[in-house]
Amino acid sequence: MAKAAKRKLTQLGRNVAFPDSPDDAVLECVPNPHPKKRYLVRFACPEFTSLCPITGQPDFAHLVIDYVPGPRLVESKSLKLFLGSFRNHGSFHEGATVIIAERIVSAAKPAWLRIAGYFYPRGGIPIDVFYQTGPAPKDVWVPDTGVPSYRGRG
Repeated sequence: MAKAAKRKLTQLGRNVAFPDSPDDAVLECVPNPHPKKRYLVRFACPEFTSLCPITGQPDFAHLVIDYVPGPRLVESKSLKLFLGSFRNHGSFHEGATVIIAERIVSAAKPAWLRIAGYFYPRGGIPIDVFYQTGPAPKDVWVPDTGVPSYRGRG
């Protein structure tokens, strides 16, 4: 990594506490080392947690974030801290999923982004939330998210 990129990072290589809320989280990026190549980056987050904004009960999800980088890559430690900031944040599943997508788009300016939120059942109903910035790119392999639909115990 270039020295200039290292200087701009405030979390990587440092002991940093989880932010109190997504608004307090800093999502950092680094320069894309291959800006002329089209490729897909995937983050799988099988232990995402947020809170129901009404009851305060925890909601758990498996998130899959796919993006085709533009000029910047999402720095993974800052993403981990950002996602962890939802642990004490009240948000409906749909809201949390779109907030995450919007923050990544704002910070990294990807050529394309898709996020799949597979929320585990609470009250007997699993909720899956999908968002993408446009049609999947035809010149990049975009694999299935690999997360099966909830089938219960039957």
